[in-house]
This record gives sequence, C-alpha cells and structure tokens, in this order.
Amino acid sequence: MELTITNSNEKLSVSDDVFGRDFSQDLVHQVVVAYRNAGRSGTKAQKTRSEVRGTTKKSKKQKGGGARHGALTAPIFVGGGVTFAAKPRSFAQKVNRKMYRAAMSAILSELNRQGRLKVVDAFDVDATKTSALVTKLKDFDLGKRPLIVTEEASEHLYLSARNLPYVQVRDVQGLDPVSLVGADTVLITTDAVKKIEEWLA
Repeated sequence: MELTITNSNEKLSVSDDVFGRDFSQDLVHQVVVAYRNAGRSGTKAQKTRSEVRGTTKKSKKQKGGGARHGALTAPIFVGGGVTFAAKPRSFAQKVNRKMYRAAMSAILSELNRQGRLKVVDAFDVDATKTSALVTKLKDFDLGKRPLIVTEEASEHLYLSARNLPYVQVRDVQGLDPVSLVGADTVLITTDAVKKIEEWLA
C-alpha cells in the first residue's frame, strides 16, 4: 500500500502488515492496559490490625458501657488497622513481543484508515522557540492533541513542545501505544515511517 505525503505529490510505499492490518480492539486494549500498569509503582502500603502500634488491652469493661469493644487497634476505630490492607505488589502484565508489535501495527493501521496519520518529508524547528513550533503546526490540521513522531527527536523540537499542553514529541524508539491511542492526529516523518516498518515488519 501507499501513504500520501502531505504537501507533496509523492507517495510512500509501506507494508500492508504494518499500515494495513485489521484492527483488534481486544488486543489493543490488553496491550494499552499492560503498558499503563507497567508504569505503576505498586508501593502502596497500609498496616493491618496486628501491625498497628498500640495496646491490645480491652478498652473498657464488657458490660454497662454501651457497645462491646476490645482493643482500640480494631479497624472500626480511628488510628486502627485496615481490614484489607494494601501491600506493595507488582502490577506488571506479561505481553510478549509478537502481541505488542501486532497491537502497534493495528493502531497505526486504524489511524491511517481514519485519516489521522499524516506523513511529511521532515519536521523540525531551527531554534528552541515554542512560538516557532506553534506557527509550524498551524500549517497542519492536527486537532488539540497532536503527536509528532520523528526518527530521532531533536532537542530543539522537544524543548519547543514542552510548554504546549497536549502536544507530544516522540522518536521511534520512544513510541508507545498509549501516546498513539491518545492522539487526535499523528504527524510522522518519512524516515520515521521507514524505521517503524523495519521494527514492526
């Protein structure tokens, strides 16, 4: 298949396996959830009734004082333990390489079908200026949440986009399914397309 290069009469030949793959919602959902879970620290820790520091002596006599209670470390008291206390754990989910690459190809293919994948010959800014990047982005209809993908994101481009809300810059090595799914439009260079094709083919 061929991808149309924006502001050019030329077309870029790409693999159908990468940019023409059928969309699998279940596969993409599984990979996106696994990717986000991998970023969770999982360090939350609470104390159970036995771990709370305090006496286990009965707080009052059994009868004559209303409700019957034992130690004040019980979960019903302020300062007591937690009934089902959270403990440090890993949220990692196993996703093999074949599934991950298939999901990335499915996302790119769906973006292409929806017209949300725009290919350009090159994209960069000469200096670290946010205003320069804003001016350059006005030439493209990218929506509110654009994603710019280049072969190797330059420091000027990355720093220029840092102060723009919802504008993300990624190189091919840092491309992930969450950023692709969350973008309104993906602006990608021809060099990046070729590198992605080598990676996912």
